[in-house]
Order: sequence, then structure tokens, then C-alpha cells
Amino acid sequence: MKKSIKEIKEELKQVRSSEDALFKAYAQDERKGVQQVIIQKQRQFEAAERLKKQFDEMMAYENELYSQGATYIAGVDEVGRGPLAGPVVAAAVILPPDFFLPGLTDSKKLSEAKREEFYEEICKKAVAIGIGIIDAKVIDSINIYEATKKAMIEAIELLAVQPDELLIDAMKLPVPISQQSIIKGDATSISIAASSVIAKVTRDRMMKELGERYPAYGFEKHMGYGTKQHLEAIEQYGILSEHRRSFAPIKNQVN
Repeated sequence: MKKSIKEIKEELKQVRSSEDALFKAYAQDERKGVQQVIIQKQRQFEAAERLKKQFDEMMAYENELYSQGATYIAGVDEVGRGPLAGPVVAAAVILPPDFFLPGLTDSKKLSEAKREEFYEEICKKAVAIGIGIIDAKVIDSINIYEATKKAMIEAIELLAVQPDELLIDAMKLPVPISQQSIIKGDATSISIAASSVIAKVTRDRMMKELGERYPAYGFEKHMGYGTKQHLEAIEQYGILSEHRRSFAPIKNQVN
């Protein structure tokens, strides 16, 4: 007696390749429902293969450094340069050489749910994570560029393990560690992508807390960026200590 389509679908959940004998056997089943399951599973294989290929490509910088003798490679990235409110947050992440998380890329390209999922995985598997947070007051006193560097340096200094190499997203840092500055590094290096996820989730959680403290401003929605809602709230309720007074249009109101 042939197995039901539901039973076949359940069995195929454990299959990871179209070369699997079970998959090949069920591919011979001519029932329309089974063929639909086979097509769906084949698409899953192809999607997984694309993500694996993307991951392998994003390991190029790391693999090159490993081949040169590096042991601990820290990816470094930041979020929050552009908003009118809240801190700039940087993360430094050292991943183990056997780390594998297909689909990991620039945090801006991921859904919130996927960022949260990847955040937990990275925290679970990372060798070390450091997070640097620079608030609005310091940003105003030294400018956003210097504040970004300060956040990155702080993140590196907070790593429990000293890195041999730094892969940094589009920034050079005045630290005595060998480093590469990579344009669009969060989309081309796994270590930088991991740091972008850690930084993004950390900052978003902080802005959601700010949204609970100041519900009229909607920080949990716009994360401090200059949206219409945010600008109207500033106009109506005023400037908070978390606002960056050196950023237009806020600086026009305080001068």
C-alpha cells in the first residue's frame, strides 16, 4: 500500500539533498500530489544551495586571513549614524572558523524576525562579542564620524578575546591591530554581517525602550530617523535629551 502524501511530506522533511535515495524514490511516484511535494522540496534544495553559495562567497576575506595564519578575526560594524535621536551603536564579533549560518547578510536586508533569529544564533556561537554605545550628548560634542569611530573602538576593547585581524565596514580605526576597511563589508564579509546584526538588534531594542518611555514620539517605529511623525512630535512636544542637537532640523530649533 502506497504511503499517503502527508506521510511522504513528513518523511521528506529530513531529506537534505536531491541525491538522497528516499527523494529519488518518491520522485518516481506519478501521483500529482506527490509530484507537487517533490517540486516544492526541489525548490527548497535550490534555495538552500543559493544561500550556501552566498555564505561561501562572504567567507572569502575570512578564509584568506585564516590561510595567512590568523586565529581570531573580528568583524566590526555600526548602526545609527543618520537618526535624529538615540545612540550610535557598534559591534565587534569574532566567529569560530567553522561558523555556518546561511542567509546571514547585511542586517538592513533582513526582516526583523530574521535579525532576531540570527542575533540569538550569533550570540550562541560567537567566540566573543563587544558592543560600543555612544549617546547623543557625545555625538553632539565630537561629531557623528568621531562618535562612530569611538563606538567601534569601544566594541573592540570590550572583546573578551584579542583579535589578530579586524574586518571593518568602510572605516579605518586608530588601533594597533591589523585591519581591512571594506566598502559594503556588511554584505561581503560574514564577520561584518554578524556584527551588523548584533549592532542593529541592540540599537533597535534600545529605541523600543525609548518608545515606551516617550510614547508620543514613536521611536519604536522609526528608530529615531527623521520621519514625518517624528518631526511633528518634536514640534509638538519638544526636544528630548536623547535628540542630537547638532543634527538638522533640530539644530535650527536650538540655535
